[in-house]
Order: sequence, then structure tokens, then C-alpha cells
Amino acid sequence: MKVSCEGMEIDRLELQPTQSQDDTNRFWREEREDGAVYHAYLKKVTYLSQARLEDENERNSEFSHLMWETHKVRVIRAGTLAKLVESLTNSRGEMDSSYVNIFLATYRTFATPRQVLDTLIERYKFVRSQTKADKTELCENLLRALKSVIFVWLDSYPEDFHDTPEYTCLLELQRFAVDSAAGSGIDVKVKEKLQAFRAEDAEFTARQLELSFSLSDGGHPADTDSSKSLALLEISCRKIAEQLTFKDADLFRKVIPHHCLGAVWSKRDKESQNNAPSIQATIQQFNNVSLRVIATVLKTRELKTSQRAKVIQKWILIAQDLRELKNFSSLKAIITGLQSHPVYRLRKTWTALSKDAMVLFEELSEIFSVENNQINSRELLMKEATAKFPDLDSQSKTLKRKNLQKRRSWIDNGIVQGTVPYLGTFLTDLTMIDTALPDTIEDGLINFEKRRKEFEVLAQLKLLQSAASIYTMTEDNCFWRWFNSIRTYSDLESHEMSCSLEPPSESSAKIKKKSASLGTKPTRADSTKLGLFACGLEDRNSIASIPDTIAASVGPLLSHSSSTSSVISSDSDTPSSQTPFKSSDSYVIKVSLDSSQNDTTHVYKSIMLMNSDHTHTVIEKILEKYAIEAQADNYCLLQILPDGELLIPDRANVFYALNNSVELNFILRTRQEYETIKEKKKGARRRPKKLTI
Repeated sequence: MKVSCEGMEIDRLELQPTQSQDDTNRFWREEREDGAVYHAYLKKVTYLSQARLEDENERNSEFSHLMWETHKVRVIRAGTLAKLVESLTNSRGEMDSSYVNIFLATYRTFATPRQVLDTLIERYKFVRSQTKADKTELCENLLRALKSVIFVWLDSYPEDFHDTPEYTCLLELQRFAVDSAAGSGIDVKVKEKLQAFRAEDAEFTARQLELSFSLSDGGHPADTDSSKSLALLEISCRKIAEQLTFKDADLFRKVIPHHCLGAVWSKRDKESQNNAPSIQATIQQFNNVSLRVIATVLKTRELKTSQRAKVIQKWILIAQDLRELKNFSSLKAIITGLQSHPVYRLRKTWTALSKDAMVLFEELSEIFSVENNQINSRELLMKEATAKFPDLDSQSKTLKRKNLQKRRSWIDNGIVQGTVPYLGTFLTDLTMIDTALPDTIEDGLINFEKRRKEFEVLAQLKLLQSAASIYTMTEDNCFWRWFNSIRTYSDLESHEMSCSLEPPSESSAKIKKKSASLGTKPTRADSTKLGLFACGLEDRNSIASIPDTIAASVGPLLSHSSSTSSVISSDSDTPSSQTPFKSSDSYVIKVSLDSSQNDTTHVYKSIMLMNSDHTHTVIEKILEKYAIEAQADNYCLLQILPDGELLIPDRANVFYALNNSVELNFILRTRQEYETIKEKKKGARRRPKKLTI
């Protein structure tokens, strides 16, 4: 038996569907043509002729289910930009809505808005020339579909055309509308966008002037004593939680989803260093909260331990209110601040906390447990994303009773809460996809299957943005004046302040010989450069944290076990005995540059390490990842260990030379910097100790 496929005669015996394919949509073969690779599917669809549709008896006959035909459906897997733009319309000349959404959401990783616009205009002009030669219904449909794509693009992604002050894309589109698409309405749409952009730019300029005048008046002096810590105790927990939620929800709603793509936000390409301001704003707010948690706890030297414990307990209660408001962003920020090295090492202070406060802190911390690859936070987010209010539970009988009372109150009063997720979860997934899947396949064609996987994450993000619009709280300027006036400290300053509150004990010094102790000084880092990856996104290299649909696509590259993988927190005092993303032939390692070279806003990037990679190859990968044009011979690679650094020999196989009993963290230094640091350490060892009488 043979079936018709758009003019082709296809023998059914050629079909060899896999078990995973259903009866109506079967993969047939891969098809290649100049500039594109397609997956061809045979789709079985039922049909009735017009005559049979009019015949009620024929339509309801017992043989009606046998009336079917097979259509060939081609899905582009990879291609040039021109071929990807051509696929915006299907074989019937209609706009492929699903494909258009994916393309417009992800194209910035392989093309600029101007390149896409030029290609789209070229495609339109080509179809229009064909229409003049042979006026067919297909060509007319194609022209209408391409104009629809332009309208969708203008409405869904106006920021692509907001290139102040030239507006080159909009003006080019306006010329196209006048010359080639008169009467389509595109020119009217362009004029509306131009007016809106210019008004928005004028308003932004006015706000900047107003802000500069307010700063010139002196602003708010930073505090130098414990006044802000005491003031914290006087403000209600709910008030602080609501204000943090107001800010987080506002920032999250303004997040432009495609800014989260790994190739964009992580600045893999130097040319896109300013292309993710919405992500940077969210990272900055996350760090603002974490650093102020640390500051208010440490600026209590003249206070008693019990009063300092009250400050910690206050933040724990604020975190609980954030949990009730379903604000996982500031909740994570507070937990990160309390688990930071300078705060968590204050054993006497933590001992002074009540039992219920410690139970609550442990339960809130468990939400973001890295031991479970953040499965807890993912399941909780999916469960409560669109729920009216959170489902609170506790091991403490007292807390459980309070939670039940709150739940009854929410039901009786018809309370509906919005949701603010922890953005780091999405950045983890997108960065992992970006690391694991190549941008191009053979022949240099753009890998569009990778973009489909990225779109799955972006779609979840956009769904949650609508949930963040439910909140009804208003901004309190007095609160933010107080919040912003709290002085924050660098890692080194925080460590010194912590040690002044509770000096390191001798027992801690002994522990240091085996692992990082509570009293050791942290490595020097610029706190202004801490981002989400430094403040809690510790398991970016854990494939077990990626949703199943995405993990399925990168699984063949990286084997893993979600039950045994564990990732050590950046604040942990004990090295992990296991490292995630290990397989028999590959690791995903974290690499960073020496602080003198690293001008990025987060601490490290991820690269794939194969079992055949030697030192020179790995260094070249790192330089390419950071977009640095330099000779690999001028650099040396070191693995960061709990008690120092391990120099990887120049001709070594890095896969076998590294220490795999700890986290796979590496740093790249120039040979000159390495020798300078080495000489300083030698000089310090030779320096005689001062004798004390």
C-alpha cells in the first residue's frame, strides 16, 4: 500500500517508527539541502471529502475511521539564518506560530536584530518578485504571513527596535513599509513605536537628572555603629518582607526572558556585555539583601551576644514571612547571607537562638538544599507557582499550629499571593544547556534544536512573570531610604569584623590542616562583583537540577546520578567527597580568571573537560570562553583546593591530573602572575618571626 505525501509516492514499508513515536506522527528520515537540515515526519490525519461531509450517513458510517491520509511535515533542525527565516512560514504559506515564538525568543544568540530584519525583508522581496511573475495563492499567503511575523515581532519584542537614539531598525522597517509593503499597516505601527520610544527616552532622561540632583544634596550618610541593627528590630517582619517582595516582583516582571540565555547574560560574547540589564538588576538586588543581612549581624560589637542573636532571629522570621508571600528570591538571599562564612561561624550567637528559630532556619534552608540538586525548590515552585497561597509545613508542633491558623485566615479572607521565583534556577538550566549543546553543527549550520530546548525554560519563566503581577503592596520610600543607608562590607572586612566578635579558637586552627575551618580567612574577592552565581547558584554544573525534558537532551553528553550527586556550598567548611557531572569520559569544570583580569559580574564560567584534553587545550577553551585573545603558552592552569592550589603541569592530561575528591574549581593565571605570587610566598616563609618577651 502506498500513500501520497505532497506529490510524492512513499511506500509504507519504508517506515520504521520507533516505539516512542505515536501512530499519528512518525519520524521518517533526515533531509538535507543546501544550507539546512530537516527532520521529516509523516503525520497521519483523517479526512472527509466535501461530498462525504454533506452526507450524514457517510460521515457516521462504520468505515469512516479508515478514511485517512498521510502528510509529510518537515521541521528544521539546523540551518543558515536565511533558511531559519524561511521556516517562519510553512509549506502552505501560513505563519508557523510555534516556530515563530521560538525563533523570536532565542535568535539573539546567533544574530542581531538588524541581521534578522534584513534577512526577513530579503525574503519578503523575493516572494513578492515571484508573485509578480506568477500570481499564485501560495505566494499571496506567504506575503501575508511574513507581514504577520513583523507585527508579532514589534508587539512581542519592542526592545529589539529600541536602539536609542538612531532607531536604525525602526527606520529601516519604515522604509521597507513605504517601498514594498504599502497599505499593510506596518508604517503606522512603526510611527506609534517611534513616538512611544522617544517619550520613554525623554522620561528616562528626566529621571536621571532628578536622581543626580538628589545625590548632589548629600544623600544618606552610611552608618558606622549598631544603630541600623537596632532599627531592624523595631521594624515589623511583615513590613520588611512586603517591601522586599514589592521590589523583587517589580524587577522580575521587568526581566526580559531572552536576557537569561546563557550566551547573553553570562557575557560569553564581549559584544553583548550590556545586553542583559534586567538580569544584572535582579542580581544586584539579590546581593543588596544578602550583604545587608551580613552587615546588620556583624555591626553589633558593642551589643551582647543575646542581642546579636535577636538580629539573626529577626532575619529568620523575615524569611518565613517571605516564604508565606512566596518570594523565593529574597528568601534565598537571606538564607545565603545567614549561611555566609562571617555569620555562620558565630557559634556563640547561633547557640543563643531559640529552638523554634533554629528549626525554622533549618526548614527554610532545606528548600534550597544543594545536596538534592535543588529538587526541593523546583518541586515547591511548580506546586505553588499558581496557587493562591503557600502550603506551609513544619516539624515543630508550635510552628505547625501557627501555620494551620494562618491557612484558615487566608481561606476565610480570600487571600491570593503572587509568586517570585529564584532566578538562579532558570539561569542554571539555561547556562547548562549553553555549555552542553553546541551552537553549530557540521558545516557551520545554526543548531536550532538547542534553541528549542532553551525556549522550554523561557516559556516557564514567562508563565511565572504573570504570577508576579498579582501582588498589591505599594512602595514605602522611608523604608528604602533606611535600607539603602545600611553600609555593606567586602569579604575581607566582614571576616575581620566576624573575628573581632568571636576570635578563632585553637581548635579551629587544628581543623584547618584537614579542611577549611570556621576561623580561616576567606580568599580575597571583590564583593561588588558577586552575582547570583556567587550568592547561592552553587550547582550550576548539576544536570540533575535541570527539568527532565531538558536533561534528556544533554544526558547523552553528561551522565549523572541524582541520588548520589552533591554540590558543596560556597560557604561550607567541609570539602565535598563527590563532584557532580562526572562520567567516564567528561567533567564540567568551573573556571575563573585571576581578579586582575576578571571584569565580569559573576565569579566563574563552565567548560566541558574531556578525557583527552591536555593543559594547552583547556587553557585555549578558557580563553575562548572569556573572549580573550592571547597565547595559551603565556598562562598556567591551577586547581583550587581547600588548603591551597594545585598547578597542572604544562603537558599533562588535565582529566587525570586533577584532584577529583573536591569540587572541580580552576583558576587561570598568567605565568608572570604565578611566579610573582610564588616568590611572595617564599619570601613570607623565609621572613623570621618576631620574638615576644
